[in-house]
Amino acid sequence: MDYQITPMQPENWPAIREIYGEGIATGNATFETELPDWEKWDSGHRKDCRLIARKGEHVLGWAALSPVSARRVYAGVAEVSVYVAAASRGSGLGKALLQALIEESELYGIWMLQAGIFPENVASIALHKSYGFREVGVRQRIGKLGETWRDVLLLERRSSRAGV
Repeated sequence: MDYQITPMQPENWPAIREIYGEGIATGNATFETELPDWEKWDSGHRKDCRLIARKGEHVLGWAALSPVSARRVYAGVAEVSVYVAAASRGSGLGKALLQALIEESELYGIWMLQAGIFPENVASIALHKSYGFREVGVRQRIGKLGETWRDVLLLERRSSRAGV
């Protein structure tokens, strides 16, 4: 697949939002059930470490980091989000986005990446493990998606470059 990974820009939001909606529709990507507006999404994510994969002007996927805490001691810890458009899944795009996000995160001093993934999302778990994420544990019945209690597998990756 021929694509470029570039920094995310606010004008990419409509495509990012659409891809996020496709993830929500799977029922295995997030607890979210409604798409946020740009302001809400923007305020919940780091201003750096936001990437898109695009072919020409068409956005195929995105990856971004969210802070896990406002406390200074956790400034180098961030939560990973990677979403690939339904039509581009299985193409290796998720791997390319995650690899680029890891590299970018280390440039900005992120020493620990974490991911909370539904155990049913086998592809996402395999993707993260392929980049050195390890299982920390399962947060059992941590939240409801609709009327169903869901577990979340917690994975983390310690940088060998940042925060050493």
